[in-house]
Amino acid sequence: MNTHSFYIKTDWPGLRNDVGTLTSTTLNTEISIPPEMDGPGAGTNPDEMLLGAAATCYIITLAAMLERSRIPKASLTMESEGIVEVEKGVITYKKIIHRPILVLSKGCTEKELAAATKLAVKAEQSCMISRAVKGNVDIELEETVMIQD
Repeated sequence: MNTHSFYIKTDWPGLRNDVGTLTSTTLNTEISIPPEMDGPGAGTNPDEMLLGAAATCYIITLAAMLERSRIPKASLTMESEGIVEVEKGVITYKKIIHRPILVLSKGCTEKELAAATKLAVKAEQSCMISRAVKGNVDIELEETVMIQD
C-alpha cells in the first residue's frame, strides 16, 4: 500500500479576530475568520478551504475519468457553494453544492454524452474529499452536460 503525506504550517499570533498564515510547498496565504462570522476576512478561512478541497478534488477526478474514457471535452468549469449553519452558537458545515458545466467537443455522440453524464455523478462519489466528509457534510451535484454547438 502506498501512502502520501501532505504538510501545512500555520501560525496564529493573536486571538480570535487576528490574522494568521498558512504555508505549504505551493500555497502561502493569510487566514482568518470570515466577515460572515464577525471576523476580519483577511485571506482565506476554513470554510473556503474545505469548499476548495471538495471542488478541486471533484473537478480533477471528473477530468481524469473523462480522459480515461476518451471522451473529448471542450470545457469544464464549475461553481461550488458551501452552506454553513450557526445554531445556538454551534457552527456546522451542512452542505456543499457543486454545479459543474461540462461541454463536450463538437461531434461527440449521444452515447458519449450519456457516458459523460454518468461520469459527472461517479466523480463525486469517487472523490477522496467527498468520501472523507461523507456522513458529516451533504454533497449535492447540479450538473450540466452538453455537446458544443
